[in-house]
Amino acid sequence: MNEPVDPVAAWLERDLGGRVVHLERHARWRPAWWADVETSDGLLRLCVRGDRLDSPSAFPLDHERRYQELLWERDIPVARVYASSEEPKAYAMARISGVDNFEGVSDDERASVMEDYIDVLARMHQLDVEPFAAAGIVRGRPGESDAIGLRHFEERAYRSLKSRPDPFLEWSLGWLGRNRPAPHQREAAIVWDAGQLLHENGKVTAILDLEFGHIGDPMMDLGGMWTRNPFIPFGDMGALMRRYQEQSGRPVDIKAVQHHFILWCLSNPLEFHPVLADPVAGSDYMLNLSWVIESNLLALEGIADVLGIELAEVEEPTATVSGYRPAHRHLTRGLENLAGAEQGFSRYQLRMAVRLSRHLERVDEIGAAVVAADLDDLQALLGRRPSTWEEGEADLERFVLADAGAHDAELAQLFHRRLHRARMLNGPSGSWITQHRIVPQPYIS
Repeated sequence: MNEPVDPVAAWLERDLGGRVVHLERHARWRPAWWADVETSDGLLRLCVRGDRLDSPSAFPLDHERRYQELLWERDIPVARVYASSEEPKAYAMARISGVDNFEGVSDDERASVMEDYIDVLARMHQLDVEPFAAAGIVRGRPGESDAIGLRHFEERAYRSLKSRPDPFLEWSLGWLGRNRPAPHQREAAIVWDAGQLLHENGKVTAILDLEFGHIGDPMMDLGGMWTRNPFIPFGDMGALMRRYQEQSGRPVDIKAVQHHFILWCLSNPLEFHPVLADPVAGSDYMLNLSWVIESNLLALEGIADVLGIELAEVEEPTATVSGYRPAHRHLTRGLENLAGAEQGFSRYQLRMAVRLSRHLERVDEIGAAVVAADLDDLQALLGRRPSTWEEGEADLERFVLADAGAHDAELAQLFHRRLHRARMLNGPSGSWITQHRIVPQPYIS
């Protein structure tokens, strides 16, 4: 009996007229594959990018593909697109050499790479946007280039799918609306999720992950870089912004950059609100949860900086031992043993289960104390103590929506405590999934 043909392989062979000799799924949350295809012109080494499983993007996959093709046609260093498919929903691009981090890279080489990246951004920001708009790339109305991306995220990924209260997100969105930078006419082809790149020998070989690319405010790319800097340190952000001014001929509007830093931090909670409320099969729940908590903390710290608020340390609750601890430990150890015996995507799936099990262990240890502390905070704010966590979430969201900024300073402190307690629930105390990164200001003076 013939083995079933993988749908990705079948599509590549049909559209490229070759034979798939290797197909390997990436060990990550979003569907993607390495593919080698033998053709009459030689071996094509491809990266196949699939559609999201668990959450909608701000823009459809086809929009991402078209945007990437337009950049490639204009000599911006992105991967060439070879094929696209509606079923399976995916597109195939050239596999580019290079690494996506700076581990083991000297400071001088990193500086060379990042200067090259800034030069690429400056060149991209000088492209004529009219051909992009004519090709259907998202563009806001005049004076709206700084907000069209947020509107797509908020409407497509959050409002239309919202299923439970999210008081912090509602407060943050309200704050952004009340503190929007002054109107301007800046407009460019932007990446938005900036700072994702491959590099080799001190130069950028490709800009990666263009799913949020559209016609927007170029300051959004600088805000995106600032957001990613704690996770892939780029070096002196102030120096990089000064270089951007020199290469682009555009002044850096630091207030707009700070605003877009906060806005881009909120993209994760906007995107993953529905799938955390009701996870779908294949969703990496703990990765999504940790991203959302960390992003919320970064956004909050950005807002607190604008407000001039100093945020206090949050004490970690004392762990307690319950009668369920042996069962939690047994489940976690069993999953760890299974994960250690697997490779590739199967190992990744089991690691997802291990992280979820560790999270539930931690909830058993400090979850009751976290809920009690959160409800105590609400009593101080509302003048009464909600009887349950669910009631407290709904009450706090109603308070936030009616407040219109009157209690911003008090709410910033309250949300700071709540978010750090939520972070402490992610996993064992001191583990990587509970770590928080502080983002320094990217001063350019």
